[in-house]
Parts: sequence; C-alpha cells; structure tokens
Amino acid sequence: MDIVYMDFGAQTRPIEAQPNPRFPVNISLWLSRSPASFYNEAPEYLTLTKPMAACSAELFPYSLFFNTGLKTTSHSHRRSVISFSTSISTPNVKVAPEPRPTHLNSYNFKETHMMNLLNRSCKSGKYNESLYFLEVMINKGYKPDVILCTKLIKGFFNSKQIEKAVRVMEILESHGKPDVFAYNALISGFCRLNRIESAAEVLNRMRARGYSPDIVTYNIMIGSLCSRGKLKLALKMLDQLLEDGCKPTVITYTIIIEATILEGGINEAMKLLDEMLLKGLEPDMYTYNAIIRGMCREGMVDRAFEFVKSIPSRDVISYNILLRALLNRGKWEEGEKLVADMLINGLKPNVVTYSILIGSLCREGKVDEAVNVLKVMMEKGLTPDTYSFDPLISSTCKEGRLDLAIGFLDYMISNGCLPDIVNYNTVLAGLCKNGNSDEAIEIFEKLKEMGCALDVSTYNTMASALWYSGERNKALSLVLDMMRKGIDPDEITYNSLISCLCRDGMVDEAIGLLGDMENSGLKPTVISYNIVLLGLCKAHRVDEAIEMLHQMVFEKGCTPNETTYVLLIEGIAFAGWRHEAMELASCLAGMDVVSRDTFKRLNKTFPMLNVYKDLSPLESKK
Repeated sequence: MDIVYMDFGAQTRPIEAQPNPRFPVNISLWLSRSPASFYNEAPEYLTLTKPMAACSAELFPYSLFFNTGLKTTSHSHRRSVISFSTSISTPNVKVAPEPRPTHLNSYNFKETHMMNLLNRSCKSGKYNESLYFLEVMINKGYKPDVILCTKLIKGFFNSKQIEKAVRVMEILESHGKPDVFAYNALISGFCRLNRIESAAEVLNRMRARGYSPDIVTYNIMIGSLCSRGKLKLALKMLDQLLEDGCKPTVITYTIIIEATILEGGINEAMKLLDEMLLKGLEPDMYTYNAIIRGMCREGMVDRAFEFVKSIPSRDVISYNILLRALLNRGKWEEGEKLVADMLINGLKPNVVTYSILIGSLCREGKVDEAVNVLKVMMEKGLTPDTYSFDPLISSTCKEGRLDLAIGFLDYMISNGCLPDIVNYNTVLAGLCKNGNSDEAIEIFEKLKEMGCALDVSTYNTMASALWYSGERNKALSLVLDMMRKGIDPDEITYNSLISCLCRDGMVDEAIGLLGDMENSGLKPTVISYNIVLLGLCKAHRVDEAIEMLHQMVFEKGCTPNETTYVLLIEGIAFAGWRHEAMELASCLAGMDVVSRDTFKRLNKTFPMLNVYKDLSPLESKK
C-alpha cells in the first residue's frame, strides 16, 4: 500500500490510503492507531541538521518546521511531489517535476539554528526544551507547524504534563492552524487521564472553530466512555456521530459491543451485531471473539461453540476462549473434542492454548501432568512464557516442592524468559511458610541487587518472615524502606504488622497501628478487627474486646462475620466465664449468626450440657 504526500511542507496529508481491514480489540491500541501516526515525525533527510542556512534552505525550502513567508521570483521553476511507501524499510522516493521556487531570501543564522534546536529537541523527546524554543520562535513571528505541535501534545500527555500540552494547543490555535489530528491528540490525552469532561470541552471547541470530528475522534470518545462504564453516553455519542454524517467503523461497533456485553448482556450485544451487518460492515475476528468471550462469561459455552461454527472464519483465539471456559467448568472431554476440531480446521495450538491446559491441570492438583504438557509444548517448538510457568510455580510451592519451583525459575532465566515479580513473590512466600526464611531473605537481597522492581506484596512477605524469625527491627526497617521507595503500604501490610504485634503481646501498639491504617486512607476490614479482637482476648482483656466490637459495628460500620463472634465467645470462655460464653453462643446460633457445626465444636471445647439441650429445639425446627 502506498500513501502519497504533497510537498515537503509542515502539514502533509495522505491523498489516497486504504483502511486497515483488521484492528485489535484493545481500545488503547486502537486509539494509538490514528492517521496522525503517518506524519508525526518528519523524515530526517527533510530537516535542517547543520547550520548551513542558505544552502539547505535552497535545496529543501519546504523542510523548515515553520512557514517563513518566502517570496518566489517571477521565473517559472519546478517543484517536487514525493510519494512514500509505508514499508518499514527506507522509503521509496519518487520525484516528479513541478514548479518550485529556487531564489530565496537569506536567513538569520541564529534563527535558523534555533529552528534546528527545536527540531532536534522534539525528535529526542526533550519536550520542555521544545516548548521553550517554540515560544521563542513564536515571539519572532514564525507560524508553528501543526505536525510538530501534535507531537509535543502527545509527548506532554505521556509525561503527565497536562498544562504544557494545553499550552501547545493554545499556541497552535492563536498563531497557527490546528487540524483534526492535533485535536484528536488532545482529546485522547484527556481521555487516557480519565478527564472525559475536558475531552468533551475540546470536542465542542473543535466544532466551534469549524473543524469536523472524524471517526478517530469519535472512536476515542466512545472507547473512553465505554471503558469507564458509561455506555448510555457512548450510545449518545454514536448518535451524534451519525448526525454529523460520519460513518461508524468495525472498531466503533466492536467497542460498543464489548461494553454492551458487560452492562446489557449478550442478547443486546447480538442486536448490535445485526445492526452492524445491516450497515454493510463485516465483523472481524476481534468482534467475533468479543462476542464469544461474552457468551462464555455468561456460561453459554454451548451457544458460544455453535456461534464459532457459524462464523465464516475463526482463529486460535476463538478456540482458546472456548477451551478456557470448558476447562474452568471441569469439562475435559468437551475440551478434548474442541482441540480436535481446532486441528481439523487447520489451526495449531499456540502458547496460550498450552498455558490454559497447564493452568487447568494445576488447579486440579495434577502438577505432574501439567509438567508433561509443558514438555510437549517445548517439543512442538513453542517457547513457554511467564503465564505458562505461573501456575506451575504456584502449585509446586503449595505442595511444598520448593526445589522444583526454584528449578522452574532457574530454567526460565537460562532460557531468556525472565520471571516477573509475581513468580518471585510466590517462591518467597512458599519458602517463608515452610520455615526457609533465611533462603527467602537471601533471594530477596539478590533481587534488590539486580534492581528488580519489587512490589508491596514482596515487602509484605519479607516483613512477616523477618518478624517471625525474630528480626523485628529489620522487619520495620523494611517497611520504612518500602515507603521511602514510593511504595504505599496496603491492607495486607497493615494486617500483617498488626498480627505480628498481637502475637507478641503488643496489643496497644496494634490498636495504634489500626488507627494509623485508617488515617492513611485505608479502611480497616473485618480481618483487621478480628486480629485485634484475638489479641485482646488472648491478653484476657475481654471488656476492651467487647468495646472494640461495639466500635467496629456502630461507629465504623464494619459488619462482623462468624469468626468475629467465635473469637469473642472463646475469649470470654478462656477468661473464666464459660457459662456466659456458651449462653452467648446459644443465642447467636439461634439467630443463625453462628453455624450449628461451630456451636457443637464450641460445646466440645467448653462443655455445657444444659446449653446444648437448649439448642435441640432449634435444630428440630430446622
């Protein structure tokens, strides 16, 4: 496919281009595929890179990033039309004779150098420098280039410098001529940052200035609204699209179909598919796979399989979606038939297919069979990825086969498949649970030396391991180190530390940490309160435990669970008030707050025959 561009000018536009027939379902990837990508970067050989103002400008007068207002002579000369191939290799340049000026005004060396600096800084991603040079050139009366400004807008949004991105658009609107691509960059930037209202304001301003939104503009807005659960607003935007005489694409409908499946169900999504077909739009595999995924999510696996058979073409992704749904329900025979059907249709299982099989086998405790599947996968010439190894590492750690889990890590590293932090966290947690905290600490220190991006889960695991191995100060230092690195503690961090304090009898410190947790913006959960209640009961501070329960329910609005009541009953009983404790248990059992099995266990621990007899009528009623 060739795209033809006119001139070397600041604003090049495709004259003829065929639309890409296939686009991915991933919305963020769609939004990055705007036509602006064809001209965001001017070819290097069209920019001035040396301070040879007169000579360079004479050879390539239109290569400057600004309209310099050059005057032509009255003589007839020829200008150039250039066509570029969209191939990744060096563009095929064809020069056709057209009139072009050859006698130019000379330029101030400093001004030409300033333009070169602007061009270079923008190309190297130094957008703050680019904005400075842009402001300088604007003050000298130069007209900003829309392509350069569009790139600056994108660059500033990528670095979260929103005000500067807005400033670039202000310069472009005041001193230059923006286009739909520049507005799309601004709208897309606001949408990515969840500022839909700001994006809508830009859309309105765009219309007010006489620029008509294109299908990319609408797809950006519709995609952003759908990804945030605002389907009704997205459908209104679709109506606006049609009113503006803009034709929706396969991408437009696929975005809306995916959102409709989540909010309205598969039947409503099928209506949109019919509407799409009536408009003469041919769904691609991304559209079909979105529907297959929706059917499987709603448990309509049989319907999804029939749908796959009915569509004109299918790919391995379609089969993978179905296979995952079947195996999640334990339907191995149907899964085997599905794989056979896939092979009959000439589709080969890929890495994802094998990873689904490995994960499903591991969930059912068939780790050895999963390892065999991994071997078959590699014999077929496929390279396992982290998703292939994740379930194997997790399952072997749960089974205490830590040597095998570490062996998987070593294999991954030696074969160029670097383990992610989830893999390491799984092994570290397994080592700590099996009493190998020293080895876990050793691996942790190596990860820090390697510069591995540790997360809050890593620190939580290691802080608990250090505490239980008697290294309290190191554990607390580790949490402080985590916070210094900009990693915020989560609910598990606080609960782990509260549990450590309570186990060591430091209940008051634990209660203080519970307050700190709330002050930091994390709402304590029933688990947090249960840990403190257990600590209070073990310390025979039953009155304070009852007070904590009252505060938990009536002041903090946290609903107790069965564990909460059992902890309180056991705390009261161990404090010497067995009769009162079992009376409370009987009352709670009658209210179905505590199960009958739990009540029987409590009665065996604290035998009170009369209370057990009182429960009999309750059981007979049930």
